[in-house]
Amino acid sequence: MIRYNLKCHNDHEFESWFSDSKEFEKLNKKKMLECIYCSSNNISKSIMAPSISGFKSNIPNEFNDFEKLLKIEKRKLIQVRKYIEKNFEYVGKNFSQKVREIYYDKKNKKTIYGKTTPKEKKELAEEGIDLLSIPWVDKEN
Repeated sequence: MIRYNLKCHNDHEFESWFSDSKEFEKLNKKKMLECIYCSSNNISKSIMAPSISGFKSNIPNEFNDFEKLLKIEKRKLIQVRKYIEKNFEYVGKNFSQKVREIYYDKKNKKTIYGKTTPKEKKELAEEGIDLLSIPWVDKEN
């Protein structure tokens, strides 16, 4: 695994893990990487501080263990998924159409979730409709 500090064209910085450098290049070339703040697909590597392997901190911290961190984050993402499934209406591939209906009808406070293509998401952003992409973690694994 390799961690990269990434930056979008809007200067948002975030980090992500990849199995190797080739995976980053492949995903970035296909525009499959997305800024976690603005959903931009124009991503580049940012300056990174070197990591030192074999060093263990004396400060007890559950996040020092990457495996524990992944389990904690997965648990949080599953909680988010359960909350969304319980409190939002699933509209599937009709998401773009439904979100426009809600956005332009200012009285409508309906909460929905569904699927959209990168092209549809870009069109919605151009209309001023901000969306939030959430990693949809499988509850079973």
